[in-house]
Amino acid sequence: MEHVFIHPTAEVSPQARIGRGTKIWNHAQIREDAVVGERCVISKNVYVDAGVSIGSGVKIQNNVNLYHGVTVEDDVFLGPSMTFTNDRFPRAFQSAFSVSETLVKRGASIGANATIRCGIVIGEYAMVGSGSVVTREVPPHALVVGNPARQIGWVCRCGARLGRDGRCPDCGARYDALQEDGEERP
Repeated sequence: MEHVFIHPTAEVSPQARIGRGTKIWNHAQIREDAVVGERCVISKNVYVDAGVSIGSGVKIQNNVNLYHGVTVEDDVFLGPSMTFTNDRFPRAFQSAFSVSETLVKRGASIGANATIRCGIVIGEYAMVGSGSVVTREVPPHALVVGNPARQIGWVCRCGARLGRDGRCPDCGARYDALQEDGEERP
């Protein structure tokens, strides 16, 4: 049976639920009522706010912030220093604020230093390029980059960019479905 590993410098609330086989490294903080699935890696200096839900098999790199209202499904990759927001109209002088929920669907990858605006969905197996600022929903298997992030292609479940024929150059998988505008997509 795989046990949970918690580095001595990590701060994990007794009210958090941590799945078996998960590793929580240096200076990470997991707040009350957070749920972390099985076989996750929570790297150095990661902050998981109260009530955040993280699926199984998730890898979260150093310095990532997951604020209240964020849900991360299974097998997601969160790159170093990427961050989520949770209030669309923040003001320091207002004590009340409205949390806008964000969902990262199964298998998605978000690159280093990306920022995800709250209230959107990152689709299954989508890929967000490093440094991107995502301000709107990302379709499943879409590859988005830039500020603001724009779609520049499609990616396979394995992570490789699809060719114009909808075929993956790495694993050979083929995606034939069409989007309403006629562009090929998985």
